[in-house]
Amino acid sequence: MLFTACTWGLTWPQSKFLLTMLPPFSMRSVCGIGGAAFAFALAAARRERLLPPRDQWPWLLLFAMLNYGLFVVLTTQALVYLSASEAVTITYTLPIWASILAWPVLGERLTLTRIAAILLGCGGVALMVGIGTAAASWAQLPGAAMALAAAWLFGLGTVVAKKRPLRLPPATGVAWQGAIGSLPVLILAQWEHPVWGRMSQAGWTSVLYIAVLPLSVSYLAWFRALKLVPASTAATTVLVSPMIGVIGSTLLLGEALGPRQLLALGMTLCGVALAARG
Repeated sequence: MLFTACTWGLTWPQSKFLLTMLPPFSMRSVCGIGGAAFAFALAAARRERLLPPRDQWPWLLLFAMLNYGLFVVLTTQALVYLSASEAVTITYTLPIWASILAWPVLGERLTLTRIAAILLGCGGVALMVGIGTAAASWAQLPGAAMALAAAWLFGLGTVVAKKRPLRLPPATGVAWQGAIGSLPVLILAQWEHPVWGRMSQAGWTSVLYIAVLPLSVSYLAWFRALKLVPASTAATTVLVSPMIGVIGSTLLLGEALGPRQLLALGMTLCGVALAARG
């Protein structure tokens, strides 16, 4: 889970960087196609069965939309309105929804330790989101709303995957979810006009990183983790991602990292530590 959280966190500043060269959905399309292709190649190398059983298709479509398609569409648009550090911290309110949904769906009761972890982690998120002037905050509302919607959907995907895991080999499951989830992004990209000649070597390196690690290997680690720990603990532990995303945004993009951001990150890390104990 920590490997997944770190690689997902670094995706945000790199995606924001790619937006300086490509339109939003074109950027996500090339990363998504690359990630699905890598996952299929990995599945073939592992000699996994590539064709899903017929009864798994409805669940496969559901997970592909929750964990990939709708999540990617919403977070991509959120990055247009928000800085990378703001987008990643708002999106990772997902532990709230996962922990709440895990109670009725999985019977995982909210212990005091988990409640404290959620409050600390989400308090850090709220502190991070509060950065900026009032005028800027109004302009950021659409992005914040889309990031929150993405968080809710991923939290739902987390608990559903815990209750009804796919009966597919690991790499095959990730490959099909990536491929199906990329379809709405590809459709939206048809209205864009990317200039591929604007892509620099650093840009293509970012595309390679996002395709191989966050969209392939990290999802394999994530779904494996869901089999080993409670869904609410898994979702809370990935609050490490905002820390990595904010630090990465500071180092790679020059975004602000002052006392307020540092306090927000400290609260988030305390929440993660409590989640690990719980």
